[in-house]
Amino acid sequence: MVARGDMFGPNQEVILHLFDLEVMVESLKGLEMELQDCAFRLLKGLVVTHLPEIAFDQIDVALMVGAIPRKEGMERKDLLSTNVKIFKQQGQALDKYAKKTVKVVVVGNPANTNALALMKNAPSIPRENFSALTRLDHNRAQSFIAKRLEVPCDLVKNCIIWGNHSNTQFVDIRYSVVKQGDREIPVTAAINNDSWIKNEFLSAIQKRGAAVIAARKSSSALSAAKSVTDHMRDWWLGTKEYQIIANAPLQKASRIILT
Repeated sequence: MVARGDMFGPNQEVILHLFDLEVMVESLKGLEMELQDCAFRLLKGLVVTHLPEIAFDQIDVALMVGAIPRKEGMERKDLLSTNVKIFKQQGQALDKYAKKTVKVVVVGNPANTNALALMKNAPSIPRENFSALTRLDHNRAQSFIAKRLEVPCDLVKNCIIWGNHSNTQFVDIRYSVVKQGDREIPVTAAINNDSWIKNEFLSAIQKRGAAVIAARKSSSALSAAKSVTDHMRDWWLGTKEYQIIANAPLQKASRIILT
């Protein structure tokens, strides 16, 4: 998705740095060969390494997908102690080697906490350059609504995700709209079923990650990759007019009143 222009646009060449543990380098070389064999027009170069000083050297974007994966029966908080150590080390590497303008999206769970650990260990990079992935939850909500209304997903927009990427998150569709003909109407009016919205819909989005793990015995892969692409594309290139998307940057303490 990155190499074919889905993330940075159809004219932006990219150099991909593939970074993992030393024991995984041979596997990365296999991925490198596959990428080369795809003959992507925009793929200008590839770097395969287990060394942070090479992986993070003068990078413009960091997609932090490396973390201990969640398995069936685990909550995201169960990953906390191990993954925070990983992101502490990688934050220090970002701080030392990456450009100070680098944009960072954290994917590995618990994403919000990992993003904070990463940010705290990269003090020379602006706080607003860090974000955690909530676009997967946004996309899930969009898909569920579209299925309920029997419309294409791209006709539904402006889902809001509050809270951590977890089973306590809240999906806010008060400002969501669906296009019907030549006009947009509120999703709540189109669904016209408060009980489904507050119960079945909300619960399904909160538990979707666990459902995927139960079905495929592994955490989300393709849908996560798509959501990372959506997240960074809208951050890098900008959103469409009047479009609301889900992103988790650091916010200063504030009081939010919901009406």
